[in-house]
Amino acid sequence: MVRSKKTYFFIIITTLGLFFIIYSKYFKNEEKKITEEAEVTETENISNIIRDVHYSTIDTDGNEYIVYALQGEIDYTYPEVLFLTKVKAEIKLANSSNITIISDFGKFNSNNFDTIFSKNVNINYIDNKIVSEYLDFSLERNSMIISRNVIYTNLENVLKADVIELNLNTKDTKIFMYEEKNKVNIINKSLNGNNQKIQN
Repeated sequence: MVRSKKTYFFIIITTLGLFFIIYSKYFKNEEKKITEEAEVTETENISNIIRDVHYSTIDTDGNEYIVYALQGEIDYTYPEVLFLTKVKAEIKLANSSNITIISDFGKFNSNNFDTIFSKNVNINYIDNKIVSEYLDFSLERNSMIISRNVIYTNLENVLKADVIELNLNTKDTKIFMYEEKNKVNIINKSLNGNNQKIQN
């Protein structure tokens, strides 16, 4: 009788073990597959593309900043960040003329309105025009840092440099090259295109 009980107990343990193995290998994997399919379907139904983007804000000094874009793509990791396409921005300064910025692409933070403009960047301010490949604009620090193939043009001069930093409040401007051995290049239009090189 004792031997029979041991045999019966062994059969029960073996059966439970087999059931656990089969469940883990097939049923649990199937549940995981169904869950993953549901997550994919749910993600596909949620679009992260915004058409006709339009944001605007006014700071404490009365300066207004407006951003337009053909479309914006939301970063799922950082929902406040939008990757923009075909961007146009206007900076309406309270005590000065407006600044217009156009670029192919942009990275925009909807929390603080900081914007990075990239590729075919065009900046227009009265009779001043700046073209470059990169512009870091911050409303909080009231500054524009323009870099990568910078060409500045006004009625009198054409200037080529690596970086132009502009403070929107004070209008202070820094123009410099990355390497000290290189000099900022200025072409005076009134001198029939004779180049001048100045110190940083």
